[in-house]
Amino acid sequence: MPLDQFRLDRKTALITGGNRGIGLAIARLFGEAGARCLLTSRSETPELTALLEEHPDRYRWVQEDVTDPEAGARLVAATLDAFGTLDVLVNNAGVAANGNFHEFDDAQLDYIMGTNLIAPFRIARAAVAQMLKQGGGTVVNVGSISGYVANKPQLQVAYNASKAAIHQMTKTMAFEYAGRGIRVNAIAPGYVVSDMTKGGIANAEWNRIWTENTPMGRFAEPEEMANCALFLASPASSYVTGEILVADGGYTTH
Repeated sequence: MPLDQFRLDRKTALITGGNRGIGLAIARLFGEAGARCLLTSRSETPELTALLEEHPDRYRWVQEDVTDPEAGARLVAATLDAFGTLDVLVNNAGVAANGNFHEFDDAQLDYIMGTNLIAPFRIARAAVAQMLKQGGGTVVNVGSISGYVANKPQLQVAYNASKAAIHQMTKTMAFEYAGRGIRVNAIAPGYVVSDMTKGGIANAEWNRIWTENTPMGRFAEPEEMANCALFLASPASSYVTGEILVADGGYTTH
């Protein structure tokens, strides 16, 4: 396969949660592959600022709370204002919270589901409407191995349920739009070095359990997830839709 199948030249991507971790790594790689990227997050990080200053022609950033019901429409409009098209959506923004199921209150439940499920649904809805006008596009949702398994030792039923829902949303969207030029896939990361996992990685007991349950014996780097996202967003995966690409170092093999 020619390497140019992994290029995103003349494509525009909207990436949520693009200020750190997996989202920022995806933005960097997409930019290297030729894409122009509209990044959004609640806050700007030094790493994001440096990227924007280094490549002002390739990246734009808008501050947004993805849980706002109007965020999807605003983000699509901002992408079109900046670059004229919207070819790729990466639904990456997400949050996690742990706790006993019987003690998990409604505020926590709303926080998890609002960010991890309802927001990606609304943003994808707005993006797909624009992609239909343009004649096609690709959507990459960020799920998790937690959509398949009960993690240990942490208790996180709401987070797991939200990611399982993202997987099913991905498959159903793919079925609906496969004949209309829009491919929809997801990545399901295992344990990745990021702000979301740093507390667990710093906890000696959790670190040991997570590492022992990952056959490769290590955590992933955000750039490894970005590689998966690029494959799913690029022409290299032109006959792939409705798939959940698990990248977990073997965690779900047992």
